[in-house]
Amino acid sequence: MTAQDKNADNVANNINYDVAENHGHVPVMRERMAQLLAPAIEAAGSNAVVVDGTLGAGGHTEFFLRTFPNLHVVGVDRDGASLAAATERLAPFEDRFVGVNARFDEVGGEIARGEGAIFDIAREHGIAGALFDLGVSSMQLDQVERGFAYRTDAPLDMRMDPSHGITAADVLNTYSHGDLARILKTYGDERFAGKIASAVLKEREKEPFSNSERLVELLYATIPAATRRTGGHPAKRTFQALRVEVNRELEAIEQVIPVITNALHVGGRAVFMSYQSLEDRIVKQAFAELAASKTPAGLPMDLPGTAPKFKTVTRGAEKASAEEIEENSRAASVRVRAIERLEGEPQLHPPGGSA
Repeated sequence: MTAQDKNADNVANNINYDVAENHGHVPVMRERMAQLLAPAIEAAGSNAVVVDGTLGAGGHTEFFLRTFPNLHVVGVDRDGASLAAATERLAPFEDRFVGVNARFDEVGGEIARGEGAIFDIAREHGIAGALFDLGVSSMQLDQVERGFAYRTDAPLDMRMDPSHGITAADVLNTYSHGDLARILKTYGDERFAGKIASAVLKEREKEPFSNSERLVELLYATIPAATRRTGGHPAKRTFQALRVEVNRELEAIEQVIPVITNALHVGGRAVFMSYQSLEDRIVKQAFAELAASKTPAGLPMDLPGTAPKFKTVTRGAEKASAEEIEENSRAASVRVRAIERLEGEPQLHPPGGSA
């Protein structure tokens, strides 16, 4: 165990991660995330800036700031209420933390335009690290009125930024049969996507959908009993698909990977935590392309200018330990991938982008 790993463990033992004390959120694999980012943070010294692209309750960021005294963090969250709560929590680190209310795929532009010392460091030296803990946060799941959870009746909203955009009810009440079936199959891997879409169209003719209980009842009635007994909660896949569609989650992941990897300085690392196969597949494919040599196949060595500019840090996708899962059940499905920049100048936008 390195000195930095020991420091991370010591900090973990001195922080209260009780759920009630952490806004309903226990950070997943916090020590391992610190270990993955540690080499880049330590190498950057006083110029170390990490982007927490999914700030949520601020649990990961608080752990990083306590673990690395030299670190500055730009915390990004599209949910204004979550950002406000996290900013209050991180008030003791005021000069080392700045919050940004934006989608995480907008982070390049936000840093390019941001005012203050942390943004100045990021623009001058690039980013030392980035963390993206994908999917819906525990805070949002606990806020019943947001409509993310299918076990409690609530308005069918599901927007991570409740100030604008379409809601889950809008999707159910306006999408065609083909579009509904497509998102249920693609984003939820729902076997009965077509059957569910037909039932939704029939029901919305009677009355538009507005609350989750009615949708859950429809799903219970539509999905065969044998599947309900063996496939988990019958609403899980449909609710996941609606959430992904409402928030354009997969599109945001595809867009942020080139943005954040180009913003890294040499030695900088980006870490992605995925909780569903679609998310992980996007990250896996993007990282493989970034870490691939551009030299034509069959040549014994890389040609000038064709060597990989990145390398993967994790061997495949890392999973949580049994101990971690016992402590935090949300970690059961997590898949972690990390990548490191080997050469090139940091840019705040992908090639061809504009400020």
